Formats: sequence, structure tokens, C-alpha cells
Amino acid sequence: MRELTAKSFELRQIVLDMIMQSGGGHIGGDFSVMDILVTLYFKQMNISPENRDDPDRDMFVLSKGHSVEAYYAVLAAKGFFDTEKLVREFSAFGSKFIGHPNNKLPGIEMNSGSLGHGLPVCVGMALAGRMDKRGNRVYTVMGDGELAEGSVWEGFMAAGHYRLSNLCAVIDRNRLQISGGTEEVMSHENLADRIRSFNWNVINVNGNSIEELNKAFEEARLEKQKPTCIIAGTIKGFGGGEIMENKAVWHHKVPSQEEYETIRAELNRRREAALHE
Repeated sequence: MRELTAKSFELRQIVLDMIMQSGGGHIGGDFSVMDILVTLYFKQMNISPENRDDPDRDMFVLSKGHSVEAYYAVLAAKGFFDTEKLVREFSAFGSKFIGHPNNKLPGIEMNSGSLGHGLPVCVGMALAGRMDKRGNRVYTVMGDGELAEGSVWEGFMAAGHYRLSNLCAVIDRNRLQISGGTEEVMSHENLADRIRSFNWNVINVNGNSIEELNKAFEEARLEKQKPTCIIAGTIKGFGGGEIMENKAVWHHKVPSQEEYETIRAELNRRREAALHE
């Protein structure tokens, strides 16, 4: 777990470099969601470059597709494509590494970024997997600001109705979106109870702890009657230190050179701390 935590800070550095090189990116959400993606791809999901076309592979959709920089960095670390090429070509003219997930790239199941689509599509994937008697699992990660989309709640309703225990949804609950705090924009009071009312198993967890996330995903595997939603409490900009953390302005922002150096130093510090704690 220490090594994976250290890897999460290394991959945040890749994201930082991608955004500096390209001149744009959703860095705050990238940093908050990174631990979730690292846990899924390096501890939980049966997916690799070798089995990416296997019908029994686990399937993943990043519904909050604007956090694509984190997603690309994890896929590169997993071996789906070259990290140096990713950093060099991200958002460049004619590049496949565009600013939202692109299924022309290996390892990406569907294009996403129009919020509210990931969960409903994953309901279909999970239902199809069960009909085909496959043992794979389906995962999606949503943003908490995304929960204002009505299609999300249709997805919750359908998955609970069909008792899709092979489906696991994760909410990156960082409480900030581009226009401010989620509770001011569209309140999510009693969120866990609301999702449970659609016949879901709900787990609350520290979404910036790989150890806690891993335990939650293991618990989700044991649930055989309902889909599971993991509400992952995270900090927007996590890892970037005081300059970034829990600040809505970092939803989409390119650091200055001074900010870049400060953030990079903090990521290095946390990486070393993770390895030697």
C-alpha cells in the first residue's frame, strides 16, 4: 500500500507536467480522483494491455471525463501507452490524447465527459455481462457535481431494480465543482440514504486513502444482491499542498512556474513520506 500511495504522487507529477506542457487541464479533480484510479487499476480490476479485448475483462468508465489527465497517466503506468509520448502529445493538434477519454486509445471503453452518462452505460454493461453469464465486474467513477444530472438517478434506479451486484459506482466526493461548492450549487444532503433507497449497498470511505479504498472494493465484491456505491470523500487538489487543496479555482487551472515548482516539491515530499512512513 505504501508503494501504491507513492505511485499516486508520482502520477500526479505526470499530470502536472501534462497540464504545464499543454496549457490546460482539470488538475483539481485529477488530484482528488487519483487514489481511486490507482486502487482500481493496480489492486482491483482484471484489466491489462494483454487482456484488453477479452470479453471477461473487468470494465471501467470514467464518467467525470474531464479528469482525463489522471486517467491517461494511470493507463500509461499500467502499460497501455508510453508516458513520455503522453506528456509530449497531450492536447496537441491531431493527437489522440484529447481532453476527454477517447476510445481510439487502448484501454478506454467509451468516450465520456458529457456528465451523467457513465452510470447508465455501465448499467447496460453490467446487465449484459450477467445475461452472458460472465464473471467480470463493471466500475464507474462519477464526480459529486455530476449528481445534478437526472440520468444518474435513472441509472441508480435501474441498477437497483435489476440487482446488478457486478456493478460498482464510485463518487469522487470532493465537494467542489467549477462554479463553487456542491452544497451551494445543488445540495447532496443525506446522499448515502438517498442512494440506499434505490436498493444499493453504500460504503463511505476516505477516498484519498488507498488502503481504505481497497477494503471498500473488497467489501463490494462480497455483496451478491445489490450494486455497490462507494462514496469516496476526497480533497480537491489533494497532494498539491496548501496552494491547491480544497480550492475551487483549481478545477481548471494551469500553474504558474512558481506554483509548478511549489506543487512539484510538495508531491515529492509526500511521495518520500509514503515510502518511509
